[in-house]
Amino acid sequence: MQYVDHSKNIIRINNISYAFGNQKVLRDISFNVHQGDYLGIIGPNGGGKTTLVKIILGLLKPTVGTVEMFGEDIRKYKNWQKIGYIPQKAINFDTNFPVTVREVVSMGLFAKKGLLRFLDSFDQKKITKALELVEMDEFGKRLIGDLSGGEQQRVFIAKALVTQPSLLILDEPTAGIDIKAQEKFYTLLKDLNKKLHITLIMISHEIDVIAHEATEFACINETLFYHGPPKEFFKEDFLNKLYGKGVRFLLHSH
Repeated sequence: MQYVDHSKNIIRINNISYAFGNQKVLRDISFNVHQGDYLGIIGPNGGGKTTLVKIILGLLKPTVGTVEMFGEDIRKYKNWQKIGYIPQKAINFDTNFPVTVREVVSMGLFAKKGLLRFLDSFDQKKITKALELVEMDEFGKRLIGDLSGGEQQRVFIAKALVTQPSLLILDEPTAGIDIKAQEKFYTLLKDLNKKLHITLIMISHEIDVIAHEATEFACINETLFYHGPPKEFFKEDFLNKLYGKGVRFLLHSH
């Protein structure tokens, strides 16, 4: 059963606009993300989806507007271990670099402990638990470069989960992995959301797939065209506004 607490705002986005030089990237965007939501952020390439996520994470400062994270202004927010983030192309790295799966996951703790701090037994238990959640605990001693794309992506989810976050943000996480691995990946995310009540925000271009997974859509193309349940989005006016006239999507059942 889906758990969403509409009385608790994880994120509050207030009238966000962003410009790069004279180019407007985002304009007048406002919406809330509730505890337990699974939000799919969709829209055309170049529409500002990744920029919005970077503003939410405090990596970019909006030209206008504010973001609140767990009730606190993002400019003052400090409790970053509550947030896991998997950026675009997370698996694009030198596969010859000799780092093990456990070492990759341990990197998720460095932001909290500092690069020069040693990992204690409690930290090692966190690493093991994170790998168990993504069913990769038996791969701990394997080199990350020896794994498939889907396996690598699971490891990066474990890295994001090792601080036991309340919120997980993913930017195009299925890019470059095969269909079978994608199906397992979406099942994993659904379990994290429904069983562990982790709030999810995912940028995706796979609208037909994410429509079956997400509880909410935020449709971005410079401005916010739609925010609500996916089933309400699939009306011709919303599709035309976002992608142009004549666009159709085939919804595949899982």
